[in-house]
Amino acid sequence: MRVAAFDPHRDATAPEWTGIVRHDDLATLLAEADVVSLHVPLTEATRHLIDARALGRMKPDAVLVNAARGGSLDEAALAAALREGQLAGAMLDVFEQEPLPAGSVLEGVPNLILTPHIAGVTEESNARISQMTADHVRDMLAQPAGVTL
Repeated sequence: MRVAAFDPHRDATAPEWTGIVRHDDLATLLAEADVVSLHVPLTEATRHLIDARALGRMKPDAVLVNAARGGSLDEAALAAALREGQLAGAMLDVFEQEPLPAGSVLEGVPNLILTPHIAGVTEESNARISQMTADHVRDMLAQPAGVTL
């Protein structure tokens, strides 16, 4: 296994690059990676950094992970790529609109795992999220076979 990265703002000779394959452009990284994990702040430069064009560069057996910022990923483009089999899967815990609204373009998308973004939670919010998760699992288990919410 090898780790590769792209960061236009980091000095290529910095010690944190030791043992990491550094790509000079995002397109090359996307084309070669089996798993792409986003770690970017949301700025005008990173809004929809991963769009339909970027997703089209990825291998069909690749997986995308976004636990950075919701707006850095074009959710409609991701939904289309997953539905059309252009991407093997994706995992998100951040969304363009949080909480994720009912009827989201991400609803019912195959090979997509959605989890709540719980970094830096308080004890109270952790208890609330845990209760909500348990309620959703209970509701899913109560559904007849083949029915999804």
